Amino acid sequence: QKLVGSLQFVPNGLNIDGNETLLAAAEDTVYLLKPDTEPKVLHSIYGNTVTCLEVSSNRVACGVRNVGWIMSDGNKVHIYCLQTAQPLSTLGNALGDFTCVNLRDSPPYLAVTGNKDRKVRVYDLRTSKAVISLYGHQLGVSCVQMDDWKIVSGGEEGLVCVWEQRMGTKLWEMHSRHPVRHLRFSAHTLITANIPNEKCPRGASIMDDDLTAHRRHRGIIYVYDFSVNKSAPVLPICCSSYDEDVGYNYNIALSMPYDQIR
Repeated sequence: QKLVGSLQFVPNGLNIDGNETLLAAAEDTVYLLKPDTEPKVLHSIYGNTVTCLEVSSNRVACGVRNVGWIMSDGNKVHIYCLQTAQPLSTLGNALGDFTCVNLRDSPPYLAVTGNKDRKVRVYDLRTSKAVISLYGHQLGVSCVQMDDWKIVSGGEEGLVCVWEQRMGTKLWEMHSRHPVRHLRFSAHTLITANIPNEKCPRGASIMDDDLTAHRRHRGIIYVYDFSVNKSAPVLPICCSSYDEDVGYNYNIALSMPYDQIR
């Protein structure tokens, strides 16, 4: 009997009776679970633990920690066809564990991954090669998501980064105390969940004298709305023309002071 480490619903995986199709990763094995049928083994390599799991409407991706005699053969992400259960490609050859992978939100034939080596990588599924590699986290990458032009990544140090895909530059970042465990974004909104590593801090037990856990031990959910314009208003002195003297009402020295107003 194996412990289940990850569970994913198959998008649009409803059966005729309305039941969901599931994927479950238990130690070194990935199972395809359907109602009223025996579990089907989709992936299994003895001793090589599955570190992350993701499923789209037609593909399955699982990160695998390599344990063997060949030390040059690093950790990889295996891609399978959901309908035929046949392997399609193998991505990566990293020294660190692949901690997260995103298929369902990525553009066609692309997959974004996060690794304990602090790098975010985007792979082309047609060539099995990394086309983008981003480095900006101090600890391992814990969650990732991408769309047509940007990549959002969260790290174990609590840092959320927004990257421009084409140039590979960081557009925005925000730091919190606890690791980023979950993130989702839409066209204008970003939601992150920061969950502390310590699950039972002092004050969280009913046996403690103080039942209120300190705020620094609590997890927190952030919602960022990028559709709201919060830029500072432009001072009238910066918008006034040479025909207006409103700029003189402010105690600000002009770089080009008025010589004469007519």
